[in-house]
Amino acid sequence: MTRATRVRALLALAVLALSVYLAVTQPVRLGLDLRGGTQIVLETRDSPTAKADRDATDRTLEVLRRRVDALGVSEPNIARSGERRIVVELPGVQDPKEAAQVLGRTAQLTVHPVLGAAPAPQQDTEDREKPQGAGKQAPEAPGKSADPTSHKTLPDASGTPLRLGPPALTGAEVDRAEAQFDAESGTGWFVGLDLRGPGERSWAELTGKAACAPSGDHARRAAIVLDEKIISAPQVDTSVACGTGITGGSTRITGGFGQEEARELALLVNGGALPVPVELVEQRTVGPTLGAAAIASSAQAAAIGIALTAVFITVVYRLLGALAALALACYALISYAALLALGATLTLPGLAGFVLAIGMAVDANVLVFERAREEYAAGSARRGGTGRPRSLRTALTAGFRNAFSAIADSNVTTLLAAGLLFFFASGPVRGFGVTLSIGVLASMVSALVITRVLAEFAVSRRSVERRPRLTGLADEGRVRTWLTRRNPDLMRHRRRWLALSAVVLAVAASGIAVRGLDFGVEFTGGRLIEYSTTAPVDADRARTALGDAGFPRAVVNTSGDGELTVRTEELSAAEETRVGEVVGKLGGGAEKVRDELIGPSLGDELRRNALIALGVALLAQMAYLAARFRWTFGVAAVAGMAHDVLILVGVFAWLGKPVDGVFLAALLTVIGYSVNDSVVVFDRVRELWAAARRTPFERIANTALLQTVPRTVNTGIGAVFILAALAALGGDSLTDFALALLLGIGVGTCSSMFTATPLAIELEARSSAPPPRPVARRSGGRPAARGGRRPGSREPGDNGARV
Repeated sequence: MTRATRVRALLALAVLALSVYLAVTQPVRLGLDLRGGTQIVLETRDSPTAKADRDATDRTLEVLRRRVDALGVSEPNIARSGERRIVVELPGVQDPKEAAQVLGRTAQLTVHPVLGAAPAPQQDTEDREKPQGAGKQAPEAPGKSADPTSHKTLPDASGTPLRLGPPALTGAEVDRAEAQFDAESGTGWFVGLDLRGPGERSWAELTGKAACAPSGDHARRAAIVLDEKIISAPQVDTSVACGTGITGGSTRITGGFGQEEARELALLVNGGALPVPVELVEQRTVGPTLGAAAIASSAQAAAIGIALTAVFITVVYRLLGALAALALACYALISYAALLALGATLTLPGLAGFVLAIGMAVDANVLVFERAREEYAAGSARRGGTGRPRSLRTALTAGFRNAFSAIADSNVTTLLAAGLLFFFASGPVRGFGVTLSIGVLASMVSALVITRVLAEFAVSRRSVERRPRLTGLADEGRVRTWLTRRNPDLMRHRRRWLALSAVVLAVAASGIAVRGLDFGVEFTGGRLIEYSTTAPVDADRARTALGDAGFPRAVVNTSGDGELTVRTEELSAAEETRVGEVVGKLGGGAEKVRDELIGPSLGDELRRNALIALGVALLAQMAYLAARFRWTFGVAAVAGMAHDVLILVGVFAWLGKPVDGVFLAALLTVIGYSVNDSVVVFDRVRELWAAARRTPFERIANTALLQTVPRTVNTGIGAVFILAALAALGGDSLTDFALALLLGIGVGTCSSMFTATPLAIELEARSSAPPPRPVARRSGGRPAARGGRRPGSREPGDNGARV
């Protein structure tokens, strides 16, 4: 065992040991869409007296944190997002109305002296002196200034308008508020206030002045105002002496409160006033049963997908395939441990990203094994010559070395897409970007370290060396054998392929113009509610019933047995209740399992960010490929990606599928997959062209394309197993995701061969840049150009040319 092999073995053992330790000792942090609960996103707004900057948002967050803690929710999470947004997660809260109301209240508690009753608006208008001929002045609205001294006029609980003086004290001077029940007098619930510091003196002065007014006079009252509303205006008791007031630093707020109302008011007072107003811009509620079902279905999809993939690669690559399947199990462990180590939240799209990254791990193994097969075949072809036949270990080492650049480039492009998801997306879709990034990095560790340690150990055994076909490297495979025998010249008809791609693109994209895009609630704003009904409900019947109930623009979709979603504009609490009643009547009973509310401003922002993410993804991919390869390759690959994106969007338009955040995740993943195929082809093109610089480029491109077809087929089949399991078992929310990726993989595979490669040939015909220079390095004990072949070897598609 060489020193490098020992280092890799120790590294693999260390990584696996650490992963096992984290998996056993650390609990997984599930997102609300998996464990059930409510997520509320609030955005701070400017007020006349304060600007909603980062500092004001941080102070608002602290006030909200005290309110959330007082709600008694287990394991709440509250954090700032950006400069003006605050994300509040409340596990287990299924009815978010009360929580949203408590969190959103500005809670500006003030106590005012009552100057007297204000005259009725009509009488006030008639009695007011005005110049001759002046028109009638509109009555002052409640809460507005009633005279030049800026005194408020607000109605009390009975509707009597009261003129209030400037605030004598505020909620900041309240030490503690507590909901209490008055059992002695039987007056019910009230809120007891303990005042502190200047608040005690201010309260004594206020009540002392009020006590000077006659009994029954409004001026003997003190008005307690919360958010521009009089919640209590008690009379000062006749036992209080004029000028002395109530001392002792405590008082009570009465107002016919129930227990919950008194508790809510005490909570608001204790939490303090918000420095700036907040607006609810997003709200998501998921029932616990839906989350549990998503976990179970995704776990089943992962288990079945991994099992089918393991069987497939074992059949194709035999012993090395079985070892790669073992490495895939290690990959799953490493990915899970990395998720725990980072403290990342596992969401529903994140589960999909976790399952999807298995396909990336398969791709790396397939790339290595296909290159090792080529190296072994090239060594075996020299047995009649003077050279020494290539051993299994040497072929495997060369396979890892030659495949590294394609693996690195393809994974970097996928990481670019995942990074864009994290920065531009929001909510659960960001979790997809995190888990996909973790999965990509873990796949490289799995393929380049663990698989290599296992494979090198296996091929170095004498029993295996005597039976090379057992490893799967001595057999070129059916696809490569067929291509070698037929040797098709695919690029001879490259302009026909480009024309066919243009026709397919036009047909798919016409769906955008004809059918339009059905943007999800995330991009349009509004309300989306998912119900589970006792009996199946016909979608047309539900639309008619909702239209008759006052919701003519409601969009209704049904899936499965007893699953129905309603998408509307923003709804009030009463309107949401009416929608639930209509659905429950149609379905013989209905349970709300998901509820999403997106404000229109946030919807516009998300839609804009989605377009930015797509544009930046295309530019970033093109820049990276131009730097790593040639500008012609970069332009061709990006054109192929744009082709795939438009076709996928067009197909979803024709099918009437929603374009939402999960679809955006699938779209950016398709970009990664598409560029992966192009990178593998162009990496081989660069390698062959550097070894045969005088060979026509179209012949080089055709040869490279044929050499990479086995990898493309085997990787695609492995990914199809994963996605098919996810589509069948992943639930409704992941079915469209898996469908988009299945379409994307098919389209991306075809575009790399019949769009990107022909376009690269056309661009190179117009380019004056010289071919790449060969990179000299040692391979199998002899110097060779990078990717160059030994004398006498021949690859499919070269037509006898030494490429």
